[in-house]
Amino acid sequence: MLEIRKEKKFHALGEVSLEGGERLRNARICYQVLGTPNRARDNLVLIPSYYGGTHWGSLPLLGADSPLATGEHCIVLTDLLGAGWSTSPSNAAPGQQGADFPRVTLLDNVRVQKALLDRLFGDDWQLALVTGWSMGGMQTLYWAMAYPERMRAILPFCCTARCWPHNQVFLEGVKAALCADADWQGGRYTTPPERGLRAFGRAYAGWAYSQAFFRRELWRGLGFASVEALLDYWERDHLEQDANDLLCVLDTWQCADPAHSFGGGSLAEALGRIQARTIVMPGSTDLYFTVDDARHEASLMPNAELRVLESDWGHCAGGPGRDPQAMAQIFAAMRALLGRQ
Repeated sequence: MLEIRKEKKFHALGEVSLEGGERLRNARICYQVLGTPNRARDNLVLIPSYYGGTHWGSLPLLGADSPLATGEHCIVLTDLLGAGWSTSPSNAAPGQQGADFPRVTLLDNVRVQKALLDRLFGDDWQLALVTGWSMGGMQTLYWAMAYPERMRAILPFCCTARCWPHNQVFLEGVKAALCADADWQGGRYTTPPERGLRAFGRAYAGWAYSQAFFRRELWRGLGFASVEALLDYWERDHLEQDANDLLCVLDTWQCADPAHSFGGGSLAEALGRIQARTIVMPGSTDLYFTVDDARHEASLMPNAELRVLESDWGHCAGGPGRDPQAMAQIFAAMRALLGRQ
């Protein structure tokens, strides 16, 4: 069985050329490896991190009921650029800190993750699976478009490859809530914009779960005595985040457009690059990565199955370890992909 522990390691990347033409100086990526590569180095599993979280937040995907818990795979967990542990506005080189941090795209993240894998495993390696929740799933899809020959299967859940228009509008709302704080000062704040961070968290909570989640009072299962207690938790959670980091990664999310990065203007051409066996798993009650958008994208992928994640937890259905019934569905999809290899 896989021994699960928490570690933070860093791989220095030096100067990184970004998709938009800028250069990120003194870049590094935060990561963790669990398990051992086999001789062929084809038992690798990559799990990129999600918005607002670190790679430790994905560790429940390796829990006792997971097909990744057997110890048969070497699992690499990575952190998004901009999210606080990898190079971010809060820890960047002088001249690129805070509001001066350059735009980072999903493709930029995938490229530095590949550089990490090359450093860890040499030139000859194969990913048995790439998987992740939310922005972790978006990175999964970008991996399959950027390096289609490097993986056998992908499982993106509660996500889409493109940030579709309604998703864009949702993100504009929470961003506006943060930036309305007078202390924000265009990202050049001297003290954290606490009122804005609280507003960001409180506004986000209404989108993260579904209407049924609140109607059925499922928040009680998380240990909250009231909706207000849940909202207070979301406020406090966002007070722990750096505001520039939050909006940096939000921008990475908003600018996601495979047609621009791979397709010469065509989403079909971009998603048609995917060769891996694919299960696309949108949440049945997700309010911003919708089933309809995911179904449309899956129809453009050569080897994709759409398998809806049935849950009243909204987007948070895919949150690693949060909803046991949802996790069982995700683990079943993992088994289907890994078992057919």
